[in-house]
Amino acid sequence: MTSPLTHFDAHGQAHMVDVAAKRETHRVATATGTIRMLPATLALIAQGNAKKGDVIGIARIAAIQGAKRTSDLIPLCHPLPITKVAVEFQIDDVACAVHCQATVETLGRTGVEMEALTAVQVGLLTIYDMCKAADRGMTMTDVRLLEKRGGKSGDWTAD
Repeated sequence: MTSPLTHFDAHGQAHMVDVAAKRETHRVATATGTIRMLPATLALIAQGNAKKGDVIGIARIAAIQGAKRTSDLIPLCHPLPITKVAVEFQIDDVACAVHCQATVETLGRTGVEMEALTAVQVGLLTIYDMCKAADRGMTMTDVRLLEKRGGKSGDWTAD
């Protein structure tokens, strides 16, 4: 029986999956995640008064960069010709949190799930970095794939 883990060969050795035989299709993936913090820290972000500047604006750029650099960070990811990265942040006063959602698109032979997940995590890490002087107890949580479209395995949506 073959393993469902495609990054291992028949001998159990890690390898980069050969996607040469796959056809190029439009592929889209959306991921989400949250960073929770103290109310005072959230107020700094919302009011734009953080010492390091526009936290959300810089986190958006960092998230886009994260998507573009995914193959440099995750050893067996293919470098992909990303055609679009859209990143949105939502300030949630009730939960004392910032939610991040990233959607990544490509026309390629493999999906962009890792790029969307990396974008979210890098965006959240940037918020942490920019606000850690005010709140070292921030918690990043609930990073997950929401949906993916395209490719041989078809569409998938989280429950």
